[in-house]
Amino acid sequence: MYTRLEFAELILERINKDKENFKNEFQNSSQINSCIIDDLLPEHIALEIYKSFPEPATMGEHRSIKENKKIAAQLNLYHPILEEITFAFQDLRIVRLMEEITGIKNMTPDSNLYAGGLSLMSQGNFLNPHLDNSHDNERNNYRVLNLLYYVSPDWKLENGGNLELWDNGVKNKQRTIVSKFNRLALMITNKTSFHSVSKVLVPSNRCCVSNYYFSNIPAENENYFHVTTFYGRPEERFKRLILPIDAFLRQTIRKIFKKGIVKTKHIYKK
Repeated sequence: MYTRLEFAELILERINKDKENFKNEFQNSSQINSCIIDDLLPEHIALEIYKSFPEPATMGEHRSIKENKKIAAQLNLYHPILEEITFAFQDLRIVRLMEEITGIKNMTPDSNLYAGGLSLMSQGNFLNPHLDNSHDNERNNYRVLNLLYYVSPDWKLENGGNLELWDNGVKNKQRTIVSKFNRLALMITNKTSFHSVSKVLVPSNRCCVSNYYFSNIPAENENYFHVTTFYGRPEERFKRLILPIDAFLRQTIRKIFKKGIVKTKHIYKK
């Protein structure tokens, strides 16, 4: 089995091969800053990661009108390869390389996997359009970059379960990034990075290894703060009415109670 150091070496080799292309794609100012890196690891290794994903029943769950998915952050409870690949993305050489590609400065990985780790979505699961929370759990640093590594074999557009970027706001048409096998998707997190995951339409699991980088410098030209804010899709009239109220209430609570009133459970406890 590969260690996180060996995984990091493979990732560095692949990304450096086409670094300038990824940089040009990510820094395209006409869309939500993002890029895709295909064939990240040797195929047999990516397949081993997929086969090592935990059974859905052993994972935590986020289920509401806003989202429906399985998640896990306490990775030492599962196959060791999952912990190794997740933390490989936190190798400081990869972080520095991501700074080159994205132009985002002073990035640091999150060893607590706040909102990161493993994500699994089965038939019927979805994630409504939203903005990720702007800060880490302590509200000391800004969340600035999402790194999403997809490992489900033969995943196609028609399967659903794909990343959607709403470049011109949620009232307009989204841009779809297929959750293709062995693909790493990079996406900025700021005040306008609206994104979602379409409903999974097939009896298969869409599996993703997630990391989030933070920085003491905001990904905007000004300071800001917001909780994770969900929106209804253009055709979801009820959600478009109710979800802004939900966001307003949670935002108000966080302004009063800096760390919220419910202790975060989705973190890696060392």
